[in-house]
Amino acid sequence: MVVDDEALVRSGFRMILNASDGIEVVATAQGGEAADVIRREHPDVVLLDIRMPDVDGLTVLRELQTLPTPPTVAMLTTFDTDEYILTALRSGASGFLLKDTEPEQLAQLVRTLAAGGVVMSPKASRALLRGHPGAGAAQDPDVGRVNLLSDRERDVLVLIAEGLSNADIGARIHLSPGTVKDHVSSILTKLRVAGRVQAALLAERAGLLGNGDRAGTAQENGR
Repeated sequence: MVVDDEALVRSGFRMILNASDGIEVVATAQGGEAADVIRREHPDVVLLDIRMPDVDGLTVLRELQTLPTPPTVAMLTTFDTDEYILTALRSGASGFLLKDTEPEQLAQLVRTLAAGGVVMSPKASRALLRGHPGAGAAQDPDVGRVNLLSDRERDVLVLIAEGLSNADIGARIHLSPGTVKDHVSSILTKLRVAGRVQAALLAERAGLLGNGDRAGTAQENGR
């Protein structure tokens, strides 16, 4: 489902995604009607505009998090950086992407979200990190919890930050999906975070990814 205040964006995304194998846009909506339509249609993935004039995306996101089985949500933005992005990620969003994402990548990103992966626009991810320079290990007590992870859990955390689903992580490091799921659960518990995106951000702040580009690797490769 696509939620945006601009009819052109809604129709464009619907056309692109409906033309992709295995994806159906069950509905589009503006912010004020979004929650009701989502309750009725039960989409697996919601692309949600972060800035809307009637009801902003953060309000919709928080309302969706109260549902018994909330959909996977990625925030849409027209800006390389947006002061609301970090709040959205901490509020349960599974990533963010720019509205000018290439059409051929859009369906792949939706599949990544549906598979439980993390989607972060490379440009927006780098801008987000630049915009929060005080979030380094020395200033951030949360980063210290990364030391509680085993070596294997650190490997899994890095792959989470790259945007891989459990199945993709298992294939990469030769583990069963069930074992990966157990590792992910342990990682979230030890890091005291609510989801994969928050874990990915913590991995970047802890310096586990080596450089600011890797969080966008999955999107750049179309995973």
